[in-house]
Amino acid sequence: MTGGAIPGPDGAPRCPWGLSTEDYTAYHDEEWGRPVHGDDALFERLCLEAFQSGLSWITILRRREGFRRAFAEFRIASVAAFGDADRERLLADEGIIRNRAKIDATLANAKLLADWAPGDLDALIWSYAPDPAARPAPRTLADVPAVTDESTALAKALKKKGVRFVGPTTAYALMQACGLVDDHLVGCVARGGNVPAPGDARPQKTTTPSAVS
Repeated sequence: MTGGAIPGPDGAPRCPWGLSTEDYTAYHDEEWGRPVHGDDALFERLCLEAFQSGLSWITILRRREGFRRAFAEFRIASVAAFGDADRERLLADEGIIRNRAKIDATLANAKLLADWAPGDLDALIWSYAPDPAARPAPRTLADVPAVTDESTALAKALKKKGVRFVGPTTAYALMQACGLVDDHLVGCVARGGNVPAPGDARPQKTTTPSAVS
């Protein structure tokens, strides 16, 4: 899909990907592109973007509650305390993606971040938020980049600090998901943090989704 915003069931225009499934519609309208702050919240997004690498985001989205249960709601201090038994539990948990390298990276990153001062992860990530006026608002999906200079620099900074399993593409997906950039298309009802009006015709599904890559 490379077109511009298209009308949804309620008539309001949305990014095309946000109308492809009910899960994506809820995620598009309520989460994607909205500012996220807090070390634990950003740790969750960082972990989920890493697990998404090589997969469709919908695969992660539909397992997010399973990930949260498995990883103690992504509380950094809790995950940092996981031991060998927890690792084996995670490798056997069908509610998540049982990728050994990604699980090990998540555990290692938690142990690393547990030693950072409160707010350090938030401050580091948000220091790479670009000037909103630095590039035109995307009109079609073809205008949305997969990598930017800022995401490359963020990935490099995280790696230098010892954070594992993060590259420029993963970093940009994180930036999109957490509102460092607003990649909702021109004309999209959710651009600029707008919320579709209550009572719209959007399908309501209880799955609690996290960015589209």
